[in-house]
Amino acid sequence: MSSDMSTAITKILLVEDNPGDKRLVQEAFREIADLQSEIVHCQTVRQALESLAGGRPDVALIDLGLPDAQGLEAVRRIHDAAPEVPIVVLTMLNDESLGMQALKEGAQDYLIKTHIDWRTIWRALTYAIERQRVQVELFNLSLSDDLTGLYNRRGFLTLTQHQIKLAHRMGKTFLIAFIDLDGMKQINDTFGHQEGNHALVETANILRDSFRQCDILARIGGDEFAVFVADAIQDNTSTVKQRMQQKLNSCNTDPSRRYQLSFSVGIVAANSSQNCHIEEILVQADAAMYEQKQGKRSSRSLATAPA
Repeated sequence: MSSDMSTAITKILLVEDNPGDKRLVQEAFREIADLQSEIVHCQTVRQALESLAGGRPDVALIDLGLPDAQGLEAVRRIHDAAPEVPIVVLTMLNDESLGMQALKEGAQDYLIKTHIDWRTIWRALTYAIERQRVQVELFNLSLSDDLTGLYNRRGFLTLTQHQIKLAHRMGKTFLIAFIDLDGMKQINDTFGHQEGNHALVETANILRDSFRQCDILARIGGDEFAVFVADAIQDNTSTVKQRMQQKLNSCNTDPSRRYQLSFSVGIVAANSSQNCHIEEILVQADAAMYEQKQGKRSSRSLATAPA
């Protein structure tokens, strides 16, 4: 059986202590006729770390239930030891939420053991390597915002355009969120530009807490931010807004705050059938954000109008 895919993967680190699951993965690899790679098998995180000390694999495939590391601990330890190595985690069907959490800890993807075949495992590893490669390239370029540490506009456009191509290839839906920090001018005028910068950093931190590590976050203008949410569904729009609002409310409960942070948000969902450029989708999300901002202003005007 031919994979009809690139054979760039030359060394795979498999961290799995269950003999049956190890056999399942190895059998899936054997079905990839064009694959000529070395599989380094370890049963514990300790063995994996020793292997990493001797040389870096192209990708690591890690079980989330190991004798010396349960759950996300294995991902954290291996990611900390080798942050440049892309990680794909193995999880059981009833632990799928744990697989999602692993993405926040540095994993590039996850696979459900009962759903593994040569196509899914090869696709996951190939895309994990590609995503990691792009992220490393962007890290080495000047594509980040100095103040917040998020991507800047150029970085966002470069990385999201690549992710949109992947979404089209895989038939996935994605979200683009456009976020504007309300009242930035008033913060600067009242408390000074240093406090304005602090508000921008707080906004960036709220966004980091609201989204997964695999999502793409950027400050694309003075007080404007954008987020690309991969592998999403239409219903995620309200969920994303609620999560941001919860994090924002939590930040605003600090009794020492001198002002309340507020966001206006516009979110656009796009699917693989829409052949749109990222700039076009950003314009749509910006328009949705502006509509929400205008609605806030109208509400305030009604609230302050004389009875």
